[in-house]
Amino acid sequence: MTCKGICSRYKAQKPVGTGRYASGQRRCQICEIFIKWEGLWCPCCGYRLRTKPRNLKYKAKLRARVEAEAQEATGINSIEKVEETVEVEEPIVVEAKPKKVRAAKVKTAKTTTRKPRVTKASKTDSVKTTTEETIAIKA
Repeated sequence: MTCKGICSRYKAQKPVGTGRYASGQRRCQICEIFIKWEGLWCPCCGYRLRTKPRNLKYKAKLRARVEAEAQEATGINSIEKVEETVEVEEPIVVEAKPKKVRAAKVKTAKTTTRKPRVTKASKTDSVKTTTEETIAIKA
């Protein structure tokens, strides 16, 4: 993957007063440039763009800025909620249909007749007895 020069169209200027990542810029490690791009992948080389700083100091700055913006947003929303008068309508009660109870299938035990296992010793015993019986019958 190499830089093809397409990224120069999306090159971002350094913002004044805020950080690059806080303003929405992303960095491509292959092209070595900050670009203004909404995707996760570089339009030029296809490499994954960095959306967060790697340095601990700048990570802390970005985190603090994001938390401050979140508090401002929730603070403004809570003030707007107090100023607005909201009329509450009567709740609609919906009765649930009773669930159908399925009849449980009863497992029936299958009656199988198994032949007793015959081991080698029992086979030879039966052969001996049969030969003895046949000799006794012949005599």
